[in-house]
Amino acid sequence: MAILIGKKTKAIVWGITGAQGTFHTQMMLEYGTKIVAGITPGRGGQEVHGVPVFDTADEAMGKVKGANASIIFVPAPHAKDAALEAIAANLNPVIVITEGIPVKDEIQIMEIAKLKKTTIIGPNTPGIITPSQSKLGIMPSHIFKPGKIGLVSRSGTLTYEIAASLTNAGLGQTTCLGVGGDPVVGLSFVDVLKMFRKDPATKAIAMIGEIGGNAEEKAAEYIKETKYPKPIAAYIAGRAAPPGKRMGHAGAIITGKAGTAETKIESLRTAGVRIALKPGEIAKLLKQR
Repeated sequence: MAILIGKKTKAIVWGITGAQGTFHTQMMLEYGTKIVAGITPGRGGQEVHGVPVFDTADEAMGKVKGANASIIFVPAPHAKDAALEAIAANLNPVIVITEGIPVKDEIQIMEIAKLKKTTIIGPNTPGIITPSQSKLGIMPSHIFKPGKIGLVSRSGTLTYEIAASLTNAGLGQTTCLGVGGDPVVGLSFVDVLKMFRKDPATKAIAMIGEIGGNAEEKAAEYIKETKYPKPIAAYIAGRAAPPGKRMGHAGAIITGKAGTAETKIESLRTAGVRIALKPGEIAKLLKQR
């Protein structure tokens, strides 16, 4: 079992002929992901690593069978058009790797996705992986192993570090995904926790938050109010960050008393979540449960 992607996932890559799209398409194919088409306007008729390239989604959907997901490597100024085209093609989920998309574009993407009931992962995400089944993203696949821990994160680098520690501890992962580091993203922690709750293969959850926004506080409310039945261990990055200074992600900024690591940690701890003070402690906490 898994959430969102698995062995039946067949994906279309937007921006497949660009440097990032070409490189990561090869990595995803080598992992075993089924990439059935690529989209780059003006490059229709070409191939990238054996994957046919089309000018539009309409052309691709008319030629290939079974496409049901998409991943976007399109530069920020054009990423909105790519995402909306993927949504219109009824592909789900839509993974938006691109960083630096204008906030007004992100808002429009999320509004239309909501109307169409399309799951958006990102923007500014490392993607999603269900180990040994499918990878739609840029993560180093060798650190992930099939197991029983669901992992959801706002940080790409910490995703890799904590996933590696789960693998080394013999716990492995069911599905790992990055919700994205921007102020406006598709999936929230609460959305993903609901999915992991229904997945029988996921026995516990690793949650990686960071300063800025209130996504972690909302997750804490959901966990507490619903008496979440699976153990959760969390790590919050940015405890030493000064207020008003952006730390890495566009969404990682403290304004006043809101969004601090302390408020997030206290909210989660009150909800019964075990808090790791170092990334490497997540695996130990979940193994102790």
